[in-house]
Amino acid sequence: MFKIIDKEHFSEHVVKFEVEAPEIARSRRPGHFVIVRVGDGGERIPLTIAASDSVRGTITLVVQEVGVSTRKICALNVGDCFTDIVGPLGQATHIGKVGTVVCCGGGVGVAPLLPIVRAMKEAGNRVVTILAARTAELVILRDQVAPYSDEVIVMTDDGSLGRRGLVTEGLEDVINREKVDQVVAIGPAVMMKFVAKLTKKYDIPTMVSLNTIMVDGTGMCGACRVTVDGKTRFVCIDGPEFDAHKVDFDEMIMRLRSYN
Repeated sequence: MFKIIDKEHFSEHVVKFEVEAPEIARSRRPGHFVIVRVGDGGERIPLTIAASDSVRGTITLVVQEVGVSTRKICALNVGDCFTDIVGPLGQATHIGKVGTVVCCGGGVGVAPLLPIVRAMKEAGNRVVTILAARTAELVILRDQVAPYSDEVIVMTDDGSLGRRGLVTEGLEDVINREKVDQVVAIGPAVMMKFVAKLTKKYDIPTMVSLNTIMVDGTGMCGACRVTVDGKTRFVCIDGPEFDAHKVDFDEMIMRLRSYN
C-alpha cells in the first residue's frame, strides 16, 4: 500500500497528492509515469510523476477528476493509501544544454512539465515557462516552476490572470523577441497541435507528451497507438514524448473523442 502523506486542492477538480513510494522516488526521471489503482477492482490510471523526493521517499501526483475512477482517487485523504502504484514507466525525457528552451503547459499538463522545466534549467539552459488555462483558478504549479524559470508567462482565455490569450500567442511573442532553440509543450491535444504548427513555421525543434491518450500503460491494450512519422507508435512504451512535427494530431484528436 502507498500512503498519502499530503493532499492539496489546486481547484475544485484538480488535486495534488504526495505519496510514499521510496523505490520509485529513487529511480524516476523527468518524463516517467506510473500506473495507480484504488481498490481491488479499480481501474488502472496512468499519471505522470510531477516531482519526487528521494530523501523522504515520496512522489508527487496531480489528478484531475474526470470520471468515476479519478473521482475515487480525488476523494482519498491524508493517511489513506493507493492500492497499487507501478513504475516508473515510459521513456525518460532527453535533457541537454541547447540554449533557450520554452516550456508550454496547458491546464494539468503543467504537472508533467514541472520536472522537465527543472531538468532543463539544471542542464544550463535559459528557460521560459508559459502556463496556460481557461481561467485563473485552473493555473497550477506557478510557484513551483518559478525557481527553475528565467521567466514565467501566464496566459488565460478570459484574462483573469496574466495576459488574455492562447499559449501560442505568448509563445510567438517570445520567438519574435529572441532566439528559441527548443520548445516543449504538454497539455490538451489541440493545444499541442497548434504549438507544433507554429514552431514548424519557425523551424524550432519541439517535443510533446501524449500521455493523455494512455490507458493500460504497458503496451498490452493498444489504446494509446498514435501515428508518428507515418509509423504506428505506442505512447506508453515508445513515449510518452515525441517529436511534435512528426505526430498526426488530427488522428490522435479523433481517437480521443471516442473516450467522450
